[in-house]
Amino acid sequence: VMVATNAFGMGIDKPDVRIVVHMDLPDSIEAYFQEAGRAGRDGKKAYAVILYAKSDHATLHKRIPDSFPEKEYIKDVYEHLQYYYQMAMGDGQGCVREFNIEDFCRKFKYFPVPVDSALKILTQAGYLEYTDEQDNASRLLFTIRRDELYKLKEMDEETDKLIQIILRSYTGIFTDYAFINEDSLATRSGLMRRQVYELLIHLAKLRIVSYIPRKKTPYIIYARERVEKHHLQIPPSVYEERKARYEKRIAAMLDYAGNATACRSRMLLRYFGEKNEHNCGQCDTCISLKKEGAHKDGLAKELVEDVLRALSEQAMTPAALSERLSTDKETLTRVLHGLLDEGRVIAVNGMLEVKK
Repeated sequence: VMVATNAFGMGIDKPDVRIVVHMDLPDSIEAYFQEAGRAGRDGKKAYAVILYAKSDHATLHKRIPDSFPEKEYIKDVYEHLQYYYQMAMGDGQGCVREFNIEDFCRKFKYFPVPVDSALKILTQAGYLEYTDEQDNASRLLFTIRRDELYKLKEMDEETDKLIQIILRSYTGIFTDYAFINEDSLATRSGLMRRQVYELLIHLAKLRIVSYIPRKKTPYIIYARERVEKHHLQIPPSVYEERKARYEKRIAAMLDYAGNATACRSRMLLRYFGEKNEHNCGQCDTCISLKKEGAHKDGLAKELVEDVLRALSEQAMTPAALSERLSTDKETLTRVLHGLLDEGRVIAVNGMLEVKK
């Protein structure tokens, strides 16, 4: 069993995945098609399952204001960003700042998801560049001189071994920060990566090194100088048009998940502009329709026998026959048309009787 985010659609290429289960609805048919398509890549039978409830409709629709908050909200985020960095009017162009979204939201009482969306829209509008998390390697600097390091006593064997490997692996580490790799140090020392990390933290507490562990940090890069909030322009191509396309994708996803009568395969092909005149016969709706059809056929056969038995006893009008058999008129009419066409039942002066 593998539990994954929606990155599963891009990052997994195992040929023998037999089933993909969606706990939550994707926000588009494209995303669902890519993620479900990870199943059965070896050509053998596989299954794609969506767990869908009526509450998912509201959940998915909530993604629209989260992904496209009101323009006034976006302008407020832009304005508060200037306060956050203490950016003067006219300044900013080319400036690069680390961005801690949790800290920003805490200070200005925002929720992270719409803030993230607002910053992406401001990026599309050309005011700034909001980067994804940048992976920054760990950095290390010895804060004591080399001769002082050699004079240190009471250093355990593992710590001493790690220090020697660091000194052999990196140059200039007494004068400037060096980018280090804990995995490489663990391999060379025979220690676990966690042990390497804990030893470096311990050395930092002893003020022997300055250690900045690897971290992922998003950045705000100003593409232009700060402007007044009321001068902020978000064009239709960045907001209204993209929002309309997003709403259309969500509507298509909800239609696909909530439809209980159309063949799933034909729905997917139609969405992507292709045609297929035949049902797949394998999806849940096709299987359900087959069972329903078989059930109706069984009921029709029973009704044929009841009609022939009743009319063999006496001739009756269709209304009287319907009342006697206690069946709906639509089903009875369909059965009677079939019997009349076959010549097993005849109509004489408005009365139905079995042909002798």
